[in-house]
Amino acid sequence: MRSLRPALRTELVTAMRSRRADAVAALRSALAAIDNAEAVVAPGTATGATNAHLAGTRTGVGSTEADRRALSIGDVRALLRAEIAERRTEADRYDTLGQHEAAGRLRREAEVLDHLADG
Repeated sequence: MRSLRPALRTELVTAMRSRRADAVAALRSALAAIDNAEAVVAPGTATGATNAHLAGTRTGVGSTEADRRALSIGDVRALLRAEIAERRTEADRYDTLGQHEAAGRLRREAEVLDHLADG
C-alpha cells in the first residue's frame, strides 16, 4: 500500500510550480496535520538531570530525538477527510455570510484533498 505523504509532497511541488495557490495551501495544511498527528506527547516532567547547571536536561547523541507515532494509511485518510469536511463546513458558513470568494477558495482546497484522500 502506498503512503500518502509522498503523494501529497509530489502534488505540493506540482502545485507550487503551477502557481496554484489554493492547492498549495490545502496540501501544506494537510501535511502539517499529518505531522501534528505523528507527534508524541511530551512528558509532563523532565526525568533525571544530566547537567549540573540545568535541571532536567539531557546531553549526548540522540538526546533531543523522539520517536514519532506511526500512522496507518487509514489514519492519514481519516485526517484528510477531516480536513476536507472542515473546509466544506466553513465554505457553507462563508456562503451564508455572503463571502462567496472565500467559500469558493475553500471548496477548491477541499477538491484538491478529496482527489488524494480516496486515491
